Amino acid sequence: MITLDERLRALRAVTAELAGQLRRHALAVDADPADLKPCLDLPAYDVIRQATTPERLTGKPLRIGRFTYSSASCAERAVSTLELARGDAGVLLACPGPALAGLLLDELGDAAQQELFHSRLADGATWSFFAMTEPDRGNDAANLETRLVPDGSGPYRLHGTKRYIGNGSRGSIGVVFARTGRGPLAIRAALVEVPAPGYRAHSLDMVGLRGARLSEISLDGVPVPADMLLGAHRSPARRGLWGALRAFNHMRVQVAAMAVGTGFALRELVGELRPSAPGVEEYAGRLEACRRLVYAAGTAVDLEPDGKGLPSTAKLTATRLAVEVGRWATGALGPAALVEHPLLEKWVRDVGGFEFMEGTTNIQRQHVARTHLKGGRAHGDPVDRGGLVRPRG
Repeated sequence: MITLDERLRALRAVTAELAGQLRRHALAVDADPADLKPCLDLPAYDVIRQATTPERLTGKPLRIGRFTYSSASCAERAVSTLELARGDAGVLLACPGPALAGLLLDELGDAAQQELFHSRLADGATWSFFAMTEPDRGNDAANLETRLVPDGSGPYRLHGTKRYIGNGSRGSIGVVFARTGRGPLAIRAALVEVPAPGYRAHSLDMVGLRGARLSEISLDGVPVPADMLLGAHRSPARRGLWGALRAFNHMRVQVAAMAVGTGFALRELVGELRPSAPGVEEYAGRLEACRRLVYAAGTAVDLEPDGKGLPSTAKLTATRLAVEVGRWATGALGPAALVEHPLLEKWVRDVGGFEFMEGTTNIQRQHVARTHLKGGRAHGDPVDRGGLVRPRG
């Protein structure tokens, strides 16, 4: 059985305590995700930003007692994300900060680009965005249609449309993926600051996880200086999609953590309202097993950033279980439960959204299958690094 060491137990305890702050704002953010002013000063948000901003840029790593934590660790972020999502995943996703774009900057940004990006977010009230998904291509990064065109001796120009972009309508700085020509090596990521000429964004209607503020972005000749193209210091093979795929691998684990955290919230709600309901103990056990799978996947990413088998296994398992728990909770609390318990109704909507974040089930199955065919392991070996320990004997 996989357990946490003392350092990660401390992180888990603190974030579990902070989760209550997110839950208190859950229904308000769901009703009006544009109004986040009451949330911006939450200590929980401060911890999230501190945990996701590189220490070298702030000099202030996240510290809990005698322990220090790294913004680069997928395992650490999985532990904290899962506990915070037990409060509310929608409010967690609404937090201003580096988010997915920050992961990409860590992989592809040079020192000046990273400094610019994180300095823009330092006020705690600025959002970032990661723009890859397109209306006609979805998240098919290899075939995206947005173009990055040279403009004589001036800046490049972005042309295209991005859709389902988290915080796209309120983000002030982010990453846009586009192609400079044909072929996979022609795909580049550009750091874009807004407002900018030719940049327009509007929010989309959402059923669940409304705090993520999914948006559509229109790019009509948005200027991009050459020094804002990411990855120029890397080889052509590692300037575009390579960095995106690494970031997605990391985020799959975080999505899995949010799904499991929401599943725990649903199970705990049933346990409080109807502790004798059939399935209370069964789902407690299944969620605990899935939590340990998420922990293992986070450590696997830290050890092998390009390995997709275990992160994909965790993501598809967690999202499927969260939906199942939502259906069970609704049945366990009776026919009027969705009307009588607003958080139940919200979380049942939310769990359906995890399926579409960082790759659907079919995509995750392909990753697991390819890992197997290449002789890899979807479930990995026992690990004793990164704070996760599988006891012997």
